[in-house]
Amino acid sequence: MRFSALVEVALRPGIADPQGATIERALPALGFDTVSAVRAGKAYRFMIDAPDEGTARGTVEELCRRLLANPVIEDTSVRLEAAP
Repeated sequence: MRFSALVEVALRPGIADPQGATIERALPALGFDTVSAVRAGKAYRFMIDAPDEGTARGTVEELCRRLLANPVIEDTSVRLEAAP
């Protein structure tokens, strides 16, 4: 089976986010006065072949731990969908 994967990586709460802070400081000058608490992150989209969703999820979570995220300071969320 083939799955479409979306992995979102974000800094854990309490970890300084200078990129998010820079964006937040620029927002009022652009007319976005009502936006706050900006946090920046990364997203990865890819296809994965696996016999079932559980195996695919396990592989993606291992990929996150070993390559896509720093588990000490970042959290990940994984979304899988069966590909047509």
